[in-house]
Amino acid sequence: MKVSFHGHSVVQIETNGKTILIDPFISGNGNCDLDASTVKADVILLTHGHNDHVGDTVDIAKRNNSFVVAPFELATYLGNKGLETHPMYIGGAREFDFGTVKFTQAFHGSSFTEDDGTIVYTGMPTGILFTAEGKTIYHAGDTGLFTDLKMIGERNNIDLAFLPIGDNFTMGPEDATVAAEWIQAKTVVPIHYNTFPLIEQDGEAFAKGLKNGVGKHMNVGDSLEL
Repeated sequence: MKVSFHGHSVVQIETNGKTILIDPFISGNGNCDLDASTVKADVILLTHGHNDHVGDTVDIAKRNNSFVVAPFELATYLGNKGLETHPMYIGGAREFDFGTVKFTQAFHGSSFTEDDGTIVYTGMPTGILFTAEGKTIYHAGDTGLFTDLKMIGERNNIDLAFLPIGDNFTMGPEDATVAAEWIQAKTVVPIHYNTFPLIEQDGEAFAKGLKNGVGKHMNVGDSLEL
């Protein structure tokens, strides 16, 4: 399984002959190395409805005939735009031909802002546990620190975790350090930082500061094998 990081919260997973994109915010993301007009995706997984996470989902999915898995309200909203969607919700898991998806709690908000400024409610924010080829990836989405992260760590053997560290809208580095200890992942990668001035952080320093050498700073475009 190949996993790559593409700026902000954009993660790409290649497994079981499929390419999966999580939160494909590409256009308008100065830190992303992907081209929204050419990127391939068989599957798109979405943590919540904010524009900097839904990103280019509609265009990518229509061009690739991608299968979109998202929280119920967001899946319904995107389904009404002509996408093939599968609705899920917190605590629910489902096995697909590309892997197993389970949505977890996240403490944040979730809405999509239309071009005219209209705000559309898109359900609860989530994190994602994705399992394939005997490996488990945890994408925390946007969240603050909460104690049930301990339960997520205790109940899942997490190989790779992506945690937000940007502060202001999500956990900052100090809280994310605690979260990393609680989830007990073998490798922890910082995300959701440096995209905008309000979330400027030192991802390399965060990774180096984690106990037991679990931290890994990934530059945009970097990949690793699980």
